[in-house]
Amino acid sequence: MRSKINNIVFILFLYCLCSYGQIDTYSYKRQLTGISNTWHRIALPDEIFKRLSSDLSDIRIYGITKENDTIEAPYLLKQNQEKRSGKEVNFEIINQSITAEGSFITLKIPYDQVINQIKLFFEEENFDNLVNIEGSQNLKNWFTIVESYRILSIKNELTNYAFTRIKIPSSKYQYFRVFIKGTKAPEVKNAQMTLVEVEEASYKTYDIKSIHTQEQKQNHRTVIDIDLKTSTPVSYIKIRDANDFDYYRPLRIAYLSDSAQTKKGWIHTYRNLTSGILNSIEDNEFRFRSVIAEKLRIVIDNQDNEPLAFDAISVKGYTHELIARFTTPATYYLTYGNPAVRKPSYDLKYIYDVTSEDVKTLRIGAEEAISKNKPETVLPLFKNEIWLWVVMLIVIGLLGGFTLMMMKKK
Repeated sequence: MRSKINNIVFILFLYCLCSYGQIDTYSYKRQLTGISNTWHRIALPDEIFKRLSSDLSDIRIYGITKENDTIEAPYLLKQNQEKRSGKEVNFEIINQSITAEGSFITLKIPYDQVINQIKLFFEEENFDNLVNIEGSQNLKNWFTIVESYRILSIKNELTNYAFTRIKIPSSKYQYFRVFIKGTKAPEVKNAQMTLVEVEEASYKTYDIKSIHTQEQKQNHRTVIDIDLKTSTPVSYIKIRDANDFDYYRPLRIAYLSDSAQTKKGWIHTYRNLTSGILNSIEDNEFRFRSVIAEKLRIVIDNQDNEPLAFDAISVKGYTHELIARFTTPATYYLTYGNPAVRKPSYDLKYIYDVTSEDVKTLRIGAEEAISKNKPETVLPLFKNEIWLWVVMLIVIGLLGGFTLMMMKKK
């Protein structure tokens, strides 16, 4: 029984020792100041991400009390992403016709409904036309909503692309008339009317250190390498072209995930983030999962076309912040830099609304390296093995001498 009690005490001692030394297991810390309430925000600076694990699991908030105890403050990590919701609106087709000027379709929806998108479906698979959309409450007086909106569809052995979703200002009409211009205008087979509500993401634009463009003539590709000033969480790239002609090019975006030095030089491994179509119709904005990266690569497949020219490329990422709860007076630090720890699990995710705005942002101090408590090294009594052999011979000699003396006495 006594042995079990001793074991339990020893385990508790180790637990307390480990708890006290938690901060020492991390590499960096930043002091948090301005704590005045229970809840506070902490905006993560750009420089911190190069020190973090890829999944941001090694962020902790530790406090040192007056009694020199170490406590942990729970937090929620908030990525200010875009939130999108869509509601389809019922409608009926009340008129459809084809004339020498183009094709028409008239749609009726409930009078109290609002829409801001119309998606059109066609029998034809290849077309390039302009569309006008009008609204009316009585089928007599028509008001222009959008004019000369381009729609496009390309389908062949190499490509399957359609751009037939028309964005309009939020409109509340009972009747909508879609007019597709052209003598060979495609006939509308069906439509989809939607009210899309978007809560815009909070983005931060990152500084680009350099952009290097390489034309691979053999592969008919343009490779654009982008170096950021520091590793940051990237989730958005916009490409602005400088071309006065229509184009349509497959594209993929990747980031540098690993590098290894060999006898033949450095080998760089890129991992795909997203793929899409770079074209002259849309805004060429590409969104993808957030990833911490410093080097990005854009590969454009030119096929047999001439390379494109570009005005600018912008790189953005979601803003990241912590919502933290402080209940005990202490000097608090934001600590990070420990790839061995797992992501923390706090109960805040069940009890706190991260959309609350009634919390103040804390001031975050400069980065400090955390000194490690290195175990003391016990030096051997004799560093040279010769001395060890000398001592052993002396001991053996003494033992032999005492043995002979005992034998002579007998």
